[in-house]
Amino acid sequence: MKIYLDNAATTPLSIDVFQAMQPYFFENFGNPSSAHHCGRDAKTAVEKSRKVIAELLNTTPEHIIFTSGGTEADNTAILSAIRENQIKLAITTPFEHHAVLNTLKTLQQNGEIELVFLEHDDRGNLSLSHLEQLLAAGERAFVSVMHGNNEVGNLNDIDEIAEVCSKYSAVFHSDTVQTMGQYVYDTQKLKADFLVGSAHKFHGPKGAGFLYKRSSAAIRPFINGGAQESSQRSGTENVTGIVGLAKALEIAYENRDAYQKHIADLKERMIYKLNDAIPGVRFNGNSAQKNLSLSTVLSAAIPQTLTGASPLDYLDIFQICASGGSACSSHSATGSHVLHALGTDPSRSTIRFSFSRYNTAEEVDYVVDKLADLFKLSPAPFEYYNVRTA
Repeated sequence: MKIYLDNAATTPLSIDVFQAMQPYFFENFGNPSSAHHCGRDAKTAVEKSRKVIAELLNTTPEHIIFTSGGTEADNTAILSAIRENQIKLAITTPFEHHAVLNTLKTLQQNGEIELVFLEHDDRGNLSLSHLEQLLAAGERAFVSVMHGNNEVGNLNDIDEIAEVCSKYSAVFHSDTVQTMGQYVYDTQKLKADFLVGSAHKFHGPKGAGFLYKRSSAAIRPFINGGAQESSQRSGTENVTGIVGLAKALEIAYENRDAYQKHIADLKERMIYKLNDAIPGVRFNGNSAQKNLSLSTVLSAAIPQTLTGASPLDYLDIFQICASGGSACSSHSATGSHVLHALGTDPSRSTIRFSFSRYNTAEEVDYVVDKLADLFKLSPAPFEYYNVRTA
């Protein structure tokens, strides 16, 4: 039995989404830039999808730019805002996704900006008074704060952050990749200049995403070539991916309350079971705080086992997929930058469990039982573990 609890990295494709995409693989396969009827059919599908997403975000279609995913959307927003507005001060957090952090650090290394990180406590709660202090200094700034953290699940109050940024005419970008599809974004009320979506985080296809931009936000094309996406993003549109993206977001919105309750119940069950089965287990950041974290993400700090075995490797033996943090950091020699910024105990193993609507209570129980078994093993290394780590 394979159990997948790494949905913050990617989610399984919905059958309904696949069925919506299928005609654009085999029948309506035209290039949307072509003038003949095959091209027009493809173009119609792209524009219908744009309209669906725009309506869900309470905006108009011209504010939606299709991209290859969240990373490209983040890069486009950051580079456009900073360079088009000649901004020299960027403010962010040490908990951002690498798509944001590495882009800003590169700009800093190139001498284009001064980069400042917001103060925070040991749970990762941000100091908004520090943000206001920085903005009140007078220099127009670019601010990037994610809505929900992909590793520990901390939620940031982006409504309040957007209000502060608006007060000082700062450009506000929020990486909403982990929260898109889970939260309703009313762009007529939320004063964000840029929001981001990536289809594969809410049961859509990989390689399809979008950038929302306010009407006042200027875009400098990140990819140059043709005049696609109103000359804001060149390259032939990924028609099948775009159709799947719109369908996946539509399904997520239509069933949001039911999905959220199901996932929140799974997370609450996992917290209860882990506390009962593993003495001394802790939870990173606000991960176990119901109203302060994503229902989809639980970051558990596991005590050392008698065998010295890695809990993640042990779970993998039983076909259980979880992670230690971001998938983008899984091969990093320095480990998770988020956990490092939180100052977590390095002697503990971190397991990030991330849930979706397809997970079940039975899966949660099975996973916790397997982890509990690991803590009952003799200190003598067990044979299978030796084979896997040799």
